Order: sequence, then C-alpha cells, then structure tokens
Amino acid sequence: MVRVAGRTVVGLDFDGTLAPIVDDPNRAHIHADASEVLVDLAPHVAAIAVITGRPARQALDLGGLEEVGDAIASSGKELYLFGQYGNERWTSRERRIIAPRPPRGLATFERDLPRTLRLAGAADAFVEDKGLAVAVHTRRLPDPQDAFERLLPPLRSLAERHGLVVEPGRSVIEVRSPGAHKGMVVEKLATELDVQGFVFAGDDLGDLEAFEAVDGLGERGIAALRVCSASDEQSALLPLSDVVVKGPDGVLDLLRQLRADIEHTGH
Repeated sequence: MVRVAGRTVVGLDFDGTLAPIVDDPNRAHIHADASEVLVDLAPHVAAIAVITGRPARQALDLGGLEEVGDAIASSGKELYLFGQYGNERWTSRERRIIAPRPPRGLATFERDLPRTLRLAGAADAFVEDKGLAVAVHTRRLPDPQDAFERLLPPLRSLAERHGLVVEPGRSVIEVRSPGAHKGMVVEKLATELDVQGFVFAGDDLGDLEAFEAVDGLGERGIAALRVCSASDEQSALLPLSDVVVKGPDGVLDLLRQLRADIEHTGH
C-alpha cells in the first residue's frame, strides 16, 4: 500500500469510523483529531473519500468537512463526500451537493410508519427523515436490541410494499430506495481516479458492499486494505477485514501510521 500511496484512495465511513456512536444522531460530531489527521494524510494519497449513509449536508456540518476540504485542496488534493450510500455527491472542488429526487414510495411509507411502530410496541422510536431515506433508531428505547429485532420484520415488509429496501445497522433500521450502495462508490472512484490502491474503513452492515468491492479490486491486482472499526455491537465485518482496530481512535491511529510509513519510505 505504501508503495502506491500516491495512487491510493482512502475511503472512510462516518458514524462509528470517523465519529463515535452516540444516542442522538444529530450530535454525532467527528472525532476531535480527525480533521488534522485527514489534512496531514491527504498530500500523500490520491484522494480521501467519506462514504456515509448520512445525508451529505448533515455529514458536512457534523464533520466540519467543508473546512477540511479547503485545507486538503490547498495541498492540491481533493476530498470527496458521498452521502446516503452514494446517492449524493460533494467534492472540495465543486462545493455543491448533487442529489436525485426522493424515491417513489417514500412519502407513503412515512404515512404508514407510525401505525407499524405502534403495532410493534415501539411508538417512541426516534424517526429520522433523511430526505432520500428514513431511519428508525432504537438506541433511546429501554431495550434497544429487543426493539430492533421486533421492528426489523414489519419494517422490511412495509418497505417492500412501497418498493423500498431496508438497511439494518447499529440500533437503527434505514429504509431507502434500492440500487445505490457503498460498493458502487468504491468501484466508481477506483475507475474515475485510476487507482492502484484502495483503503476502506467501516464499522457496520452498510459497509459490507464496500468491503466486497475493495476485495474485488484486490483480485484485479490493486492494493486493497479493508479496515474494521470494531465495536461490541456489530461483528459482521470482522471475518472480511484485513485489519481490525478499536473504533474511531483506532482508525485515526492507523491513518497516522500510514502517513508515517509513507513519509519514511519517501513515497
């Protein structure tokens, strides 16, 4: 990876990878050290990409990513942000969010959602309208895991009736349009930037397709590194990972080490 650092993209999930998981998703601010680490690493790689299920505007604000993008741009490199699993795109060069219209069926899904929550005994679940998706959070409920397991089948059934798909996560069930996923973003960036290396760090089920895409790049001779930001809540990525670290602190330590190794070898 160090040998091809200049042609390598570093892809990062947001929640659980750059930002610690918190009860209120609107308070999930980026790790205090993340901005500095990303800005320091950027001159040594092809690009840095944040690939998240969050709306792009939300990630920009919680991560201070517009300022990070300015600092990265001053080194001649680019910060990419893909929101809502790749449905939204922002770059430090273009500085505007490109997004499609909300999917058909989302409005009627939201109309039927309160009744489904009541019938599942989870009327108090926090519902987050993400514009292109809806996320139902169980973290604030008395037994988050039990509520999650009760809600998943009826929400999946309701989503299917409205032509939508379910993306389970850490105490959250997201409902969105089918088609887009993080693996598609990995493939697009790899082609667009003609990469020789790709690092991706993630922590949850929504990152599975990205891990699979990075693995596919490796099979084609591209240097590939899959990093699991591990937690006690989710273990699905562990068997697919090349490196396992402990949460955002571990991810940032790994990125610091990557920069140090690149500087040491002169690549």
